[in-house]
Amino acid sequence: MPEIRFHVSPDGQDHWPGTAKQPFATPKAAQEAVRAATTGMTGDIVVTFTAGVYHLEEPLTFDDTQADSGVNGFRVIYQARNFGRPDQEKVVLSGGREIGAWSAGDDGVWTAPIGELEPRRLTVDGVPAGRATNTAGLPGTVTKIETGYVTDSVAPQSWPDPSGLEFVYPGVYPWSEARLAVASISGDGSSTTITMAQPAFDNAKSLYDSKWYAAGGDGTWDGLASPSVLENNVAFLTEPGTFAVDRSVSGGHVLHYRPRPGEEIGNTSVIAPVLETLVSGRGVCDLVLRGFTFAEAGWTAPTRTGGYLHYHGNARYERGEFQKIDMGADVGYVHVPASPVQLPANVAFTSASRITLEGNHFTRLGAGGLLIEDGTDVVVRANVFDEISGSGIAVHDSTRVSVEDNLVHHIGTEYSGSSAVLVVESEEATVAHNEIRDVPHNGIVITGGQRTKGTQVLANLVERSMGKLMDGGGIYLSAPQGSSFASGAVVRGNVIRDVLTSYNFGLYTDYGAAWITLVGNIVQGADTPIVLQVGPPMENVVFAGNFWDALPDGYDTPPETVTVAGNTVLPKETFDEAVRADPAGADILARAGHRDLKR
Repeated sequence: MPEIRFHVSPDGQDHWPGTAKQPFATPKAAQEAVRAATTGMTGDIVVTFTAGVYHLEEPLTFDDTQADSGVNGFRVIYQARNFGRPDQEKVVLSGGREIGAWSAGDDGVWTAPIGELEPRRLTVDGVPAGRATNTAGLPGTVTKIETGYVTDSVAPQSWPDPSGLEFVYPGVYPWSEARLAVASISGDGSSTTITMAQPAFDNAKSLYDSKWYAAGGDGTWDGLASPSVLENNVAFLTEPGTFAVDRSVSGGHVLHYRPRPGEEIGNTSVIAPVLETLVSGRGVCDLVLRGFTFAEAGWTAPTRTGGYLHYHGNARYERGEFQKIDMGADVGYVHVPASPVQLPANVAFTSASRITLEGNHFTRLGAGGLLIEDGTDVVVRANVFDEISGSGIAVHDSTRVSVEDNLVHHIGTEYSGSSAVLVVESEEATVAHNEIRDVPHNGIVITGGQRTKGTQVLANLVERSMGKLMDGGGIYLSAPQGSSFASGAVVRGNVIRDVLTSYNFGLYTDYGAAWITLVGNIVQGADTPIVLQVGPPMENVVFAGNFWDALPDGYDTPPETVTVAGNTVLPKETFDEAVRADPAGADILARAGHRDLKR
């Protein structure tokens, strides 16, 4: 059956017919042509993009009510030219804007007017630039007060534009990192008072109210006692490749950038994200996006709301009540958001079915990379996710979503509690053959609930997880995963290496985990390979046929409803050699990870 083909090129014109010789110039024009052709489809519609950067003035939005879906059993395919071939062309969909009108100061710092923009990240000649940062924390002797902090140092009084300052609290809970804005700085010759933005600071005090009796003493824990990292101030602009935004003049913001060696005004491209959504879809079906680079999008909610009050994974507090979670008299309590808000993504599909995202690159993004919510029969395959402020891939409340053969690394660069792959209350999800490297917290997270059943986590390779925060693991599962072993989660054939921070687990079944079978996995270089005692306790969990380099705590006395059998402990010093010498171990190693990547 005949296909309908359209073409897009940076050298095209939107009034042309979209042929190979007379292509469209923009994705929007191609989309309008597709909408006019979908009703009578007798074959797939294929839209091919020639190499180049396509700057989106507004999000590219797919909507089933606007004829964006394939019909009659056929698909609408948007793809890079020569997709899947060695000569595949690089096609970038960018939500950024190039910054011009630079001038250089005597100190070597460049400045440029940026109007109302207040970017949290930049791209300079294709390379991410970081915010100006002070990792020494507040100077002097610091005391937390009702409205913020007092220090006996006068140095903060010299920091310009204090309202642009953001304080960072890694480990405010061991698994959380908070960000809070400063409102003002005042003082005299002997002390400085730092007033924090409200209501974010008061909300943070309520959210992070906790006791940890298991640590000894009276259980006092104050993660807000003093910030350990300070960001976005010209006073901290000492390292090449960093920037700060001066917002002291409303609507007349000024970007300050300290260039790297070799960068010159006029020969250096500086891109600031403008759009917060690059691509979105609602209700769309039979759609394929393949071979694109999704880049330069931002997310300014933490700036607008006065902070990022992170709790766990992608969940944060923005509004509503707090719920106290009592973990027992010998452990303590924490507070959580009663109505948590999830981190958004710069590419997101809601209520979509039979869609495929394949061979794309998600990079230089200020929120999460990709979100699938309430989706059905979705395939996320062979994509790369890197340099992302939040999570890589998030799947919420969906059915039959397959996340396979993706490479996810260096995500959570701004929101450290973010996971590489997150699956929330979804049915028959498959997370298989992905490679995950260098992430700040959990590698793969599967959270259970009433809808959850049939999750499979198969043959993934997770290396160097838990790079920043604590209390997590290479693969983390919480809550019931079904109602029986037949409908529960299966975690099989995964390789987890180097879980970095303290208090971590290679395979972490937490918070009432139930109906989970963990079989034939390899764990090397974790504090403890598995955990057997959690609160609420796990039930109906099986650990069998796994290889690890340490004997888990409580191995000989597991809970009554937890089975631990047939696992192999190999010496740390010779683990690599020993596991490869075992036929079952060698087979797990050979199968784990991206099936096309050469390691």
